[in-house]
Amino acid sequence: MLDLSVQRISTLTGIPSDADFNQWLEAVLQAVVGQSRPEQSTLTLRIVDMEESAQLNQQYRGKDGATNVLSFATEHDFPEGLPAEELATLNSFLGDLVICAPVVQDEAELQAKPLQHHWAHMVIHGCLHLLGYDHIDPQQAAEMESEEIKILAGFGIENPYIN
Repeated sequence: MLDLSVQRISTLTGIPSDADFNQWLEAVLQAVVGQSRPEQSTLTLRIVDMEESAQLNQQYRGKDGATNVLSFATEHDFPEGLPAEELATLNSFLGDLVICAPVVQDEAELQAKPLQHHWAHMVIHGCLHLLGYDHIDPQQAAEMESEEIKILAGFGIENPYIN
């Protein structure tokens, strides 16, 4: 089960429902972690505007301007000797996703994609980052994109990498 906290800072319209976010994230967890995932997983999703996205992108990545999604995975270096139930609770925290609503909207328009489909892609992409996927080199990118395509297809969403 996913314990999802959605923080809606952006006032833009067209932002998916909490139920949409939850189903996309559950699909990622089921596809990637499957039966070995903790009984409870916790994630915070923050929907922001340009200013906050740009500030976080600069602060954490050293890059100027807003970006579509930022992923902040939870570090799992816990002190030795913690009781098993406390360790299980701490391990349930996947991290935080910050998605910039105006960037997602602009990208969907520029790429001529349904807005809801692009939102699904950004949420799935961000969650995969939380689970250790990356796209720094071509092999990593191919793995991550393949997983995204497979999960999106489960929702009837076309390959986002085909123009």
